[in-house]
This record gives sequence, C-alpha cells and structure tokens, in this order.
Amino acid sequence: MACQSTHRIFLALVMTAVSGFVGCTSATTMVWEAAKKLHEDRTTDTQFTDTKISASVMSALAEKDVGLFLDVNADVWDTRVLLTGTVTDPAMRQEVVRQVRGDKRIQKIYNEIQIVSKAEQQERRPQNSNSEGVKIEAVASDFWIETKVAAKLVTAKDVTSVNYRWRSVRKTLYVIGRAHSKQELTQVLTLMRGTEGVRRVKSFVEIKPDIVG
Repeated sequence: MACQSTHRIFLALVMTAVSGFVGCTSATTMVWEAAKKLHEDRTTDTQFTDTKISASVMSALAEKDVGLFLDVNADVWDTRVLLTGTVTDPAMRQEVVRQVRGDKRIQKIYNEIQIVSKAEQQERRPQNSNSEGVKIEAVASDFWIETKVAAKLVTAKDVTSVNYRWRSVRKTLYVIGRAHSKQELTQVLTLMRGTEGVRRVKSFVEIKPDIVG
C-alpha cells in the first residue's frame, strides 16, 4: 500500500510539473530523482556509487567541452552507464566514451549518442529553447515522450517503475535498469512502444528476479 501511495503522489507531482512546464526537463527529473530512491531495488551503497559515477562522468564531459554537458546524458544503473544525447562529430562521440572509460568503477558502457547536424544541435540545447526563431519541436517532443512514459509506468500493475531509467532522443527511447522477470520487461517495453511519438525503443535492462528464502 505504501508503494502504491508513493506512486500516486509521484504521478500527481509529474502532472503538476507538466501543466506549468514545457520545453525543459529539469523539473520532472528532480521530482523523479527524489521519489524513485524510496522503493527501487538498488542498495543504498549502490545508489551512492552510481550517483558518484554519474557526477564524475558529467564533470569530465564539462571539463572537456561545456557543450557536451548540455548535449550528452549519462544514466547509471549498477555501474553500467547508458550514454545518450547528440553530438555533431563521430570523433567526438568516441571521445566521450574515452572520457567515460577513465572511471574504473564503471563495468559497462552503452554508447547510444546520435550524430546530428550543427544546426539541429544548436536547436536542441536548453539555453536556446526559448530563443527567438529557434525551433523547439524536437526537444519538446522528447520531453513529452519521457513524461508520458513516466505516467504510464508509474500506474502500471506489476511494474516497479523506479527500477527503470529512460531517455528520449529524437523520438528513440532508451531504457536501462532492472526487471524482476521477463514478463515485467515485456510489459514495460510494450507500454513504451505504444507511447505516442515513440519511433523505436532500445533496451539495456537486466532481468534479475527477487531472491526468495
């Protein structure tokens, strides 16, 4: 019951954030980050390690190029890192991985960074989202996709939504985390694929059943 109540509260917070907030994902992300840790399956120590890895990765990218901090995301689960976002140069895409590999705590890296034109890259950057003459359709679309997925998963029966992390980039949805069973993962991916605007889903979710006894 407590878990269900938390899910309902979280959904209400998400909907409140959405109603007054378009074109920037930070508010929804903050709400999600605060709520998810209460019931997810990672231990406190693992959560702490993953958080430190994420901070270290983003710090390394910012030191390399502040643009990378704006354009690339690093979602971490059990020391596995999912890199998403966009860059304009294939060589920079590989450089991001090189930077990330410097953290020896990381066990696996999934490089899903997309290559886009310089014009599109500028349009996608948060500081340009409200600039005059700048198109924000792509960024807004990805934001809405992520929000709609959150609303679906948090209310789905037999799905522990806090064990999943997802990013929409140019309408491709990337997901990492943990499923308790193949059936749960199938349900999650089906819900994601059925979300309006999603063109495809790429999963990096591990199946780890609960240990009984």
